[in-house]
Amino acid sequence: MISVVIPCYKVSAHILGVIKSIGPEVDAIFVVDDCCPEKSGALVESACTDPRVKVVYHSINQGVGAAVMSGYSAAIGAGADVIVKIDGDGQMDPRLIPAFVDPVMTGVADYAKGNRFFDLEEIRAMPKIRLFGNAVLSFMTKLSSGYWDLFDPTNGYTAIHADVARHLPFKKISSRYFFETDMLFRLNTLRAVVVDVPMDAKYGDEVSSLRISRIVGEFLVKHARNFIKRIFYNYYLRDMSLASIELPLGLLLFAFGGAFGLYHWVKSFYEGVATPVGTVMLAVLPILMGTQFILAFLGGDIASVPRRPLHKLRQLSKIRTKYQ
Repeated sequence: MISVVIPCYKVSAHILGVIKSIGPEVDAIFVVDDCCPEKSGALVESACTDPRVKVVYHSINQGVGAAVMSGYSAAIGAGADVIVKIDGDGQMDPRLIPAFVDPVMTGVADYAKGNRFFDLEEIRAMPKIRLFGNAVLSFMTKLSSGYWDLFDPTNGYTAIHADVARHLPFKKISSRYFFETDMLFRLNTLRAVVVDVPMDAKYGDEVSSLRISRIVGEFLVKHARNFIKRIFYNYYLRDMSLASIELPLGLLLFAFGGAFGLYHWVKSFYEGVATPVGTVMLAVLPILMGTQFILAFLGGDIASVPRRPLHKLRQLSKIRTKYQ
């Protein structure tokens, strides 16, 4: 069973067209009215005759992340196998739903997300500020989530297997603009397999409320928090490896060399005396060694991207338990 979740907030001009474009491969559609001032939910109930549609209401505005989690809960409760999330503003082509569902249904991945950067000709249509912002956010997301082979982290066109979705900490996932990247962090802690699905960028007459200058500081703090949590969970709490030693040792050596060298540079500057070669080497060697350890850790982290779909492993576990 395939379900679609559509979070709604100020999309009354587009939502009916989006629903109408969803093909027969979808069994259920959950429209989540996130206390929309345009009453998108009521509009859908009054004007839409599609029997697959159900409307979920939020009494207060909670953000896109919370709306998607409400949709996930409703879809899981209805018995969905795969849950697709698209926006209600018309930017996402519902005809691509089979392309997102396929890697999940065939056991290739647990979670599929859109990537608007596969076709270099198509991305010329993307506003330059969004292009630059996506490049920066993609690098930060790779570092904090551990999915080094993904791009376009803020893309909200996604599909997830219900067995994986039900293990997500719904109450802890960011409820607003950080939702998509926080999802990747949470999926990595589950060791879920995530793949990119190529899609074209599409921009209509919608107006985005996201302002890069407003959220850059918040995103930096949250990415740093998620990076620290991921390292602790994956390299110290759940498992330990050579990388568990390389990172702290590399950071300590780099910090010692930097602090030692800075101290003697300042001292020499004020005293007007050249720093001895031996002192310089005592600063440079720890920095070089620390850099090597950090790069070795990053190499191991890149190689440890999840490759075995979580929902397939759980299905095999259930089968083995049944016949024991």
